[in-house]
Order: sequence, then C-alpha cells, then structure tokens
Amino acid sequence: MGSSDRCYSLAHCYFLVRMVVTNSTAKEMANETVLENLVPICVGQYLQDPNKVERFAELKEKSSYQRDDYVEESGWATMPGSESLVRGLADKCAKQIIDLEG
Repeated sequence: MGSSDRCYSLAHCYFLVRMVVTNSTAKEMANETVLENLVPICVGQYLQDPNKVERFAELKEKSSYQRDDYVEESGWATMPGSESLVRGLADKCAKQIIDLEG
C-alpha cells in the first residue's frame, strides 16, 4: 500500500480491504468467463484432430493431474492465432473432453 492507502479509521480500513477483495473477485469472475468461452474452442480443436481416437485413449490413461499437460502438448489448448496458453484452459478442456467422450 502506498502512503495514500493508509488506514485512518476502522471504517476506512474496511473500505480499503473490501475494495481489494471486490477487485480480486471481479478479476476471478472475468478469468472464469474467458475460460468458459475458450473451452469449446479447445474441445473443437480436439474433435478436429485426425488422431483423436488414439489421443483420447492416451488422455484417458493419464492421471487427472497429468491430463492438462497432455492437452497442452497436443496443441488443443493453444488458441488460433496465439502462441501462448491461457492459464487453466487445458485443465478445463481435459475435463470437458473426458466428459464428452467418456
């Protein structure tokens, strides 16, 4: 906190803490919304994979905590036109693929 963010009273401190929590919650909600919109694209890329049958079998053999790495390595979680991954997308995508095909 900068010098202008000092707590001058209990009410002021509550306000500052509430503002930080509200900002964090808003960011989390925005990130979740972005992921919800990107998961169908990731699943669509899986569905277009010519080796999806074999890859699904491999994905299903992985432990639940390794599946996101597999989805990342497969390229399904990389959005068209992007070189970087969106944090959390591969995990949600893997779960959706397992639910879809499982």
